[in-house]
Amino acid sequence: MHPEILRWRDAKGAVHSGIVPSDITPLRTAALAATLRSCQLFSGLPPGDLDAIAAFSVLRTLSKDSYLFHEGDPSEGFYVVQKGAINVHRVSATGKEQVIYVFRPGESLAEASLASERGYPANARALESSSVVMVPKAPFLALIGRRPDLGLRMLGSMSQHLRVLVGLVEDLTLKDVETRFLNWLVKHCPRGAVGRVEIALGSTKRVLAAELGTSSETLSRTFAKLRDEELIEIDGSRLIVRDVDELQARFRKLLGEE
Repeated sequence: MHPEILRWRDAKGAVHSGIVPSDITPLRTAALAATLRSCQLFSGLPPGDLDAIAAFSVLRTLSKDSYLFHEGDPSEGFYVVQKGAINVHRVSATGKEQVIYVFRPGESLAEASLASERGYPANARALESSSVVMVPKAPFLALIGRRPDLGLRMLGSMSQHLRVLVGLVEDLTLKDVETRFLNWLVKHCPRGAVGRVEIALGSTKRVLAAELGTSSETLSRTFAKLRDEELIEIDGSRLIVRDVDELQARFRKLLGEE
């Protein structure tokens, strides 16, 4: 096996290159394979297949607010989050940032860039100190050529991302911030839950505001209003819905269904 030459862009946009040696240690391969195994895209693959993919994959670390890639950058491959959180977003002509999705450990991103010559379709930035496994484009496409079942897995993963985008569009068509936020709460309550429910916010207020298509200040006012009306409680990074049935009734009323 010949060494794989990889290139990547750091947070300041400088391009670097490096060689992945063919004699990768079993310990390193096992660690990367474990991360890949945690991802739905690779779940169920035989250990030999995971080891083969891990052998040409690369672990990258990012400090908080550093970029994994920018919109339009040539695709180097796709990524599986090992630790931290990656905010994928686009920026409008007026400079407004719209969060598409926040990827967390075990989730994969940028698979669609493998089939496009236009590069990455959005920006990806670390919300906190993070690490990702990069699966390089060329060797993975070569592997798919030999293993069509992996291609089907990729289609399934991209279909899931498409559903996320459709949900985002639907959410942004809701008429006001309160309705969008209640919709977010309803989606994050466990199915069949009753009474009091605790939800981990999992991101900063700024990121959640961007996901909802509003500002941090407007979201703060919405928090305060719902807290004053005793619908929710805020405790650090935890948000408590005091009564799920009441939350759902409020949401349906705002939608005009009651």
